[in-house]
Amino acid sequence: MAKLSLQEQLLKSGLVSSGRAKAVKSEKQKQVKQQQHNKKIEIDVAKEQVQKLRLEQAEKDRELNLQRKQDEQQKHLAAQVKQIIEQNRLAQTDSSNKNQDDSVAYHFTDNNKVKTLYVSISIRDQIAQGKIAIVRLNHQYELVSAEIAEKIKLRENASVIVFNQPTKTDENLQDPYSSYHVPDDLLW
Repeated sequence: MAKLSLQEQLLKSGLVSSGRAKAVKSEKQKQVKQQQHNKKIEIDVAKEQVQKLRLEQAEKDRELNLQRKQDEQQKHLAAQVKQIIEQNRLAQTDSSNKNQDDSVAYHFTDNNKVKTLYVSISIRDQIAQGKIAIVRLNHQYELVSAEIAEKIKLRENASVIVFNQPTKTDENLQDPYSSYHVPDDLLW
């Protein structure tokens, strides 16, 4: 004897009509289809969330890499500045012996603090004329020429502490017509 399903047994015994059995069967099939459809939607939503998380992580990684590259570039520029200063620094008077006749105090500001550097009179004059500049190397101050100060300023502007622009007073004193104004639209 073949085993009958519960539905077939109920039909044979007459407890359930065949119309009702068909209705229950179709309802069950609808539920199965609905569940499969919901699973697909849930799977799609989960895939979208995973994709979104991957994109966010990739963006964070890109930003982190960019920050690392910028930090590395800053370190490289700082190393270049240090090397330029060490190779091109000018000799200054001995700052430990402040009572020398040739050395004078040159005062300047660094981070809103007044600093003092003892230099010779000729070097002080060259600093004032813009021929020599004062730069910071670690926690010390060094003297470099104007050309070197320009190179340093291009790489790291904060390292150049005092760099006076050369004045053109010597040229103006030699020109007898320097006090006369020449109009811009004058044609010769």
